[in-house]
Amino acid sequence: MTTNGNVSFWYAGSGLPRPRPGLDGSTSADVVIVGAGFTGLWTAYYLKQARPELDVVVLESRFAGFGASGRNGGWLTNSITGGREQYLKSHGRTVVGRFQTLLNETVDEVIAVAAAEGIDADIRKGGELNVARNPAQLKRLQAEAEAESGWPESDVSLLDAAQSQERVQIAGALGATHHPHCARIHPVKLVRGLASVVEDLGVRIYEDTTVTEISPRLAQTPNGNVQAPYVLRATEGFTANLKGSHRQWLPMNSSMIATEPLPAEIWEQIGWEDFDAVGDMAHAYMYAQRTEDGRIALGGRGVPYRFGSKTDTDGRTQPATIAQLTAILHDMFPATRDAGVDHAWSGVLGVPRDWKATVGLDPATGIGWAGGYVGTGVTATNLAGRTLRDLVLEPGSELTTMPWVNRRVRQWEFEPLRWIAVQSLYKAYYAADAAEARGRTTTSPLATIADRVSGRA
Repeated sequence: MTTNGNVSFWYAGSGLPRPRPGLDGSTSADVVIVGAGFTGLWTAYYLKQARPELDVVVLESRFAGFGASGRNGGWLTNSITGGREQYLKSHGRTVVGRFQTLLNETVDEVIAVAAAEGIDADIRKGGELNVARNPAQLKRLQAEAEAESGWPESDVSLLDAAQSQERVQIAGALGATHHPHCARIHPVKLVRGLASVVEDLGVRIYEDTTVTEISPRLAQTPNGNVQAPYVLRATEGFTANLKGSHRQWLPMNSSMIATEPLPAEIWEQIGWEDFDAVGDMAHAYMYAQRTEDGRIALGGRGVPYRFGSKTDTDGRTQPATIAQLTAILHDMFPATRDAGVDHAWSGVLGVPRDWKATVGLDPATGIGWAGGYVGTGVTATNLAGRTLRDLVLEPGSELTTMPWVNRRVRQWEFEPLRWIAVQSLYKAYYAADAAEARGRTTTSPLATIADRVSGRA
C-alpha cells in the first residue's frame, strides 16, 4: 500500500513534528526571517555565528522543513541555477568561474557544518551522474560535456557506456557525465537538525505563524507583527501566497516516489555503490538517489503547475503521476519491477521568470530575499544564507559581488496566460522526449522552442 502525501517520505521514519509555539503578540528583533526552510535556517545560523548578540526571529507557517526543504530529492550539488553562460556578459569569465568554485566549496561547507554540529543527515558524497539513454540525449550530453570543458571549475568528466554502467547499471545508458561536487543527503534530517542548532544558538523560531505581508521593517501575521531593521524573505515556492508577490515566483510542482527497501540481490544487479545522485538528459528530466536504508527515491515533474499559483498542504500527488514515475523507475532499473512503491509525495519549488536564482537586500527598506532555485537549492541555500548575512553585516564582501546578487527579474504573466504557458511548455517537453525515445536522433525542435519561450535558453 503506497502512502500518498503526509508531506513526504522523509518524515516516515520520524513522523511529522509537533510545531513549536506560534507567535503570541507583536515583538521586535534585529532581524526577522520569513520561512524556516534551508534558506531561512542557514541565514539565521550564519548571522548568529557572526554576531551572537543579534536577536534573530524566524517565522514559519507550519513547521521547519514543511516546504521544499523537507520534500526534495536530497541532492547536495553544485548547480548554478539557470547556468553560467547567461552571466558572462554582465560579470565576465573570472567572476562567473569564482561563483562556480564557491558552489563547489559550499557542498563541503554543508558537510562540514553537519559534522561539526552533530547532525547525522545520511550524507554520502559520490558525485552526480547524468545519463543519456537515446541518441538525441547522447548528442546533448556530448555537447554539454564539450561546453563544460571550458569551465575547469566544474570538474565534469564524460563517460562512455561502459564507464557509466560501472557506476550505476541503468538500462539503455549510452554514456554519462559525472562530477564529484555532489552528495546524497536525507533532507529532513538536515533541516530538523539545523533548526535545533539555530534554536540552541538563541534564535527564536515561531511555527504555525503565517506571514501575510512583508513591508519595510515589518512582517505581518494574524498572531501579531514583528518589527526589525531587516526583514528577509525565504519562502521559495510559497512566495506567491504573500500579498503583492503573487506573480513574482511561479510555484512549480515536483513529485517523487520511494520504493520499499530493496534486497541485496537487486542491489547486486544495479550497483550504485558510490551513492551517486542520478539524473538523465530528458527534457522533462528525472532525478534519483539511493537512500541509506536501501530504497530508490525518484522524482520528476508530473503535473507541473496549478492554476492561480496554488500550493498544496499535505504533499499528495496524482495517481497518474505515481504511475508515470513508477514507469520511469522500472524502465531505468528493470530489477525493481517486482518491488513495491512505499511512498509518493509532491512539493513546490520557486521559479523566477528567467529561471535563475537570486539573493538581494534593499538597504532603503531593509527587505531582503533569496530563492528561485528551480529545484537546485539544497546547496545554493547555504551560499544564499551566507550572502544574506554579508548583505546585512558586511556589504561589499566577495559573496555580495556574485552574479545572482540584487538581480531584478520581471514578473510572471497574469492568469490564464501563466497556466496556459506552463502547461504548453511541459506538453512540448513530454512530446519531445517521446519523439526522441521513438528514435529521433537530434533534439526535437519542440523542446528548443519551449526553452526559448520559457526563458531557459
